[in-house]
This record gives sequence, C-alpha cells and structure tokens, in this order.
Amino acid sequence: MKALLQDAYGFIFEDELIDEIHKVGIYKQFKQNDTIIEIGDYLKSMPLLISGAIKVLREDQDGDELLLYFLERGDTCAMTLTCCIGNAQSEIRAIAESDTELLMIPVQKMEEWTAKYTSWRQFVFESYQNRLSEMLDTLDTIAFLKMDERLMKYLRDKAKINQNETLKITHQQIAYELHTSRVVISRLLKKLEIDNKIKLHRNSIEVIDL
Repeated sequence: MKALLQDAYGFIFEDELIDEIHKVGIYKQFKQNDTIIEIGDYLKSMPLLISGAIKVLREDQDGDELLLYFLERGDTCAMTLTCCIGNAQSEIRAIAESDTELLMIPVQKMEEWTAKYTSWRQFVFESYQNRLSEMLDTLDTIAFLKMDERLMKYLRDKAKINQNETLKITHQQIAYELHTSRVVISRLLKKLEIDNKIKLHRNSIEVIDL
C-alpha cells in the first residue's frame, strides 16, 4: 500500500507526511457503482484516492441527480473537507465510477497536518480551488452549452476519467446525470453517431471524437 501511496502522492507530499498517512490512513475498497458517500452522512474522515475514479453528484428535491465533477488518483473531495471540519452533513453523493481504492484520513490529522506540513496545506487549498473551478465549469456548461454540446463534453470527460473510449453506460444513466430525459439523450446520441463523433453499440458507446 505504501508503494501505491507514494506513486499517487509522492510528487505532492514529503516522505515524512507519506509515512504518517500510511500509519493512520484507513484502507477501503469500492466496486464500480458502489456508493462511497451518501447525502446526509456525517463524515469523520476525508478520502485520498489511490486508484480508480469517483463521480460526485447533487440531488434536487425530486430526487434527480446532477453530475458535479469527477475525482481521480491523487485527488480528494473538497466537499468532504468542509463537512469533516464543520461537523456538517454531506450535501453530495459520491459513487465509484470504477473499482476504487481509498485511504481515509481522520479529521484530527487533517487539522494537525495543516499546521505541520506546508505541502498538506497547499494540497487542501488547491483541492478547494480545483473543485470550485470544476463546479463553475458545470454551471457554465448548463447555462451556456446546448444539450448536444453538454452530452459530448460529458462523454469525453467520462472517457478520459476511465481511460477508455468505450463506455458501458445506458441512455437512462446519462439522462440522470445530465438531468434530462432518456428520450432526449437517445435522440442526441443518434445525432452524434451520424456526425461520426461516437459509435453506438448494444450495451456501450464508443467515443470517436476525443
């Protein structure tokens, strides 16, 4: 595990901090589509992503989901930092996009390391900035892009995070994450295929225009 930790975070953290993370971090594994954090959870630790990918979503009053951003190896979730430090309930849902390995860091250590290690403090601040930028990008996408452009951006982002141009996903799943209907998604996917940007298969979508 220490080798995986070093590989994912060694370029960010000094050796002393890597040693501390290895000692106190709680190792967890999640399968694809497992729920890692649920809306309403009280969080006592923050995740460091060792391998895999996570999608972070919000939910409206009707239970419809909206994709906010993806996390990949070397990331953490700024929303969990806020919940841990403020002892507040989670306002997001985190789901394993692929098989995922995490190290969970207790909130006490988060605060201690902020004072002790410059690299940790910078990592936390940059995580806040990166997640804020991604959420603003999501807002811009909703406000300014047409649905076919939003869909294509979503497919490209998903292919990138999974490191695979072939996506095993249903039209209904896409509709949930883009907060629209399955009928609209199916129609737009067919249009994107005609435009030679994707190729539709029986149970998957191949992204051609990356």
